Amino acid sequence: MIVCRGVRGATTCEENTREAILAATRELLTQIIERNGILIDDVASVFFTTSPDLTAEFPAAAARELGWNHVAMLCAHEMSVPHGLRYCIRVMIHWNTDKRPEEIRHVYLHRAVHLRPDWSEEGNTMHLWQDTDNTVFEPVAERDDREVTK
Repeated sequence: MIVCRGVRGATTCEENTREAILAATRELLTQIIERNGILIDDVASVFFTTSPDLTAEFPAAAARELGWNHVAMLCAHEMSVPHGLRYCIRVMIHWNTDKRPEEIRHVYLHRAVHLRPDWSEEGNTMHLWQDTDNTVFEPVAERDDREVTK
């Protein structure tokens, strides 16, 4: 039975430039398509978000470059939270498929692997990572519920 399922993914880029945003988004979408066998005609819609520090281009422009010309797309900013991941691009693809939820391969690349270590490829995660301002973070799954301080 065909149902609409969500396929999640995220990646990071190194700077707030049009080229960096488009390259990172193309890489993310290509990985999601390849790992899941997605056909563009089966995509109902795509929702992109970026961290508030990415303003140089819409991630949807990269999807258009890949030929997604008849897919409904929307871009927005993530909430600005103190412990948010910088230079982050996220996507949720609404995909018409007969796959069960556990068969879907969500894709998290680069520093975004720490957003969902449980959905990252084996061997693709680290225990700690550093943001560009040298702040050291623990993966989300290993954080405790202590209050975030500035």
